[in-house]
Amino acid sequence: MSFKARYECFNGCPGAVYPLDEVIYRCRECGGLLDVVHDMDGLRGHDAATWKSIFDGRRGTTTWPYGSGVWSKKEWVLPGVDAEAIVSMCEGNTNLFWAERFGRELGMSDLWVKLCGNTHTGSFKDLGMTALVSQVNHMRRRGVNIPAVGCASTGDTSAALAAYCAAADIPAVVFLPADRISLAQLVQPLANGALVLSLDTDFDGCMKLIQDVVSRIPIYLANSMNSLRLEGQKTVAIEIVQQFDWEVPDWVIVPGGNLGNVYALGKGFLMMRELGLTRRLPRIVCAQAHNANPLYRAYRDGFATYAPMQAEQTLASAIQIGDPVSIHRAIRSLQAHDGVVEEATEDELMDASARADRTGMFCCPHTGVALAALIKLRANGTIGPKERTVVVSTAHGLKFADTKSAYHAGTLEGLACNQANPPVAMPPDADRVLDLLQERLKL
Repeated sequence: MSFKARYECFNGCPGAVYPLDEVIYRCRECGGLLDVVHDMDGLRGHDAATWKSIFDGRRGTTTWPYGSGVWSKKEWVLPGVDAEAIVSMCEGNTNLFWAERFGRELGMSDLWVKLCGNTHTGSFKDLGMTALVSQVNHMRRRGVNIPAVGCASTGDTSAALAAYCAAADIPAVVFLPADRISLAQLVQPLANGALVLSLDTDFDGCMKLIQDVVSRIPIYLANSMNSLRLEGQKTVAIEIVQQFDWEVPDWVIVPGGNLGNVYALGKGFLMMRELGLTRRLPRIVCAQAHNANPLYRAYRDGFATYAPMQAEQTLASAIQIGDPVSIHRAIRSLQAHDGVVEEATEDELMDASARADRTGMFCCPHTGVALAALIKLRANGTIGPKERTVVVSTAHGLKFADTKSAYHAGTLEGLACNQANPPVAMPPDADRVLDLLQERLKL
């Protein structure tokens, strides 16, 4: 069967329809963001049972490109991309971890963590980047002039872009805020051969600069204002439901910075319901760091007003964004999903991350923001003890080893580090070691 997708104006401007092969990021009528819109009537050519069978049958296959968690849903993502143009590293299909011990501590029996950091470059950004770089590769093969792809980043986006562009032999340029990302995040685009520009500004400054640059030269913009990425990211929602045998959880909690992921998740859940694979929607929680919380501030005002802010430094560096591109998309998604926005201070997010680590996880600080929001929402009764809840873990904790080490050493300035577990320095003396073990282990 033939399936189609196109760009349409997110604000609904009449006639503002554009092909996906066109280099365009905003509506020519109103200047608003675009959305990838699928031919839903065409997709209804398969009933819900058939789609479930197709998606389940592709899981784990070696048939190109369907072994990918994104491209196993190709018809729902970018149906027009030639299979030969797809750039994939078998991203997605990440494990859904039953956080039984951590849940028990919170009085919950059905808590899960979607470990999106267990993927090629260590973050959920791979899901969107495989879609975007594949579309770019498809366009270049058809003669569209795209000499390079660029992004502004707080770390993870640049790593994903560099890796996928390297695989496709497409030049990549990344704009990074100097001294604001971890060493592990910095080394990834360097290792994959990207042109890395370290700029004396924050992410919002990098974002403004790259938008100016791509308006002058034909570098293709890979930030989440480009809705191609959201098509890949929405497959997280589909995977979660698929992993629960097509049952929808009660709650999904996701960290929010530029807020594309909030809209992408909501889009996935809405698409499944519209095509009959599910009957209801989960409630979505967006968790923001207190130092970069423009959506939380708008939520407190009932979304009646929104104002960008100057984001302050946060250890959840990937969401240190004061003027998120997808703010209006996120608000629409939250309203459709009876959503909630919560925030976490620096102490709260690091303590929550460390507390979860003690139950077997290894969380990035951004996941710590989501876990801190969960703790608050459990404490005030918003989330019930038996409600199935999924926390989306956005990156692997190894990307933030320096921050986590400093936390356990108690050297993070201004933080109490209440869950710190520092190493114990001791002489190589068996009697001293035995004394310590007997004391600590209560032998």
